[in-house]
Amino acid sequence: MNAPEIRVQAAAFDQGAELNRFTSAAGPAGAVVSFSGIVRDEGGTLEALEIEHYPAMTAVAIQAIAEEAARRWALTATLVIHRFGRLVPGEAIMMVATAARHRREAFEAAEFLMDYLKSRAPFWKKAFTAGGAEWVAARDSDEEALGRWG
Repeated sequence: MNAPEIRVQAAAFDQGAELNRFTSAAGPAGAVVSFSGIVRDEGGTLEALEIEHYPAMTAVAIQAIAEEAARRWALTATLVIHRFGRLVPGEAIMMVATAARHRREAFEAAEFLMDYLKSRAPFWKKAFTAGGAEWVAARDSDEEALGRWG
């Protein structure tokens, strides 16, 4: 397996170009699965989402969970891109891509990584609306999803 590629960045990225590059370098994969998280505006009131992180810790934590995914599933490649800074509705927040010889491994590993990113990755989100700003609380459903991986 190629070493997992982890990028924590402020800059926007081209999801299509990233997926094409990833697929080209994925080795002997029979399956590539990708997921992109987009800033959503449920209710039409979100002006921006500000994502903060602790630089000395974030990439290391994501790298560790990507390596765990590689141990659990026969992955040929892994990519995690996560943005920080101020984002507006419609912008990509993150992308996960996994490659494996078979689809089940690629799907399960991508889900595992997403569940970790939603529940445990050291990012903090603040939602800005016309009425002010508030920190976004973790959802119980995200914790429950993570729990299925043991």
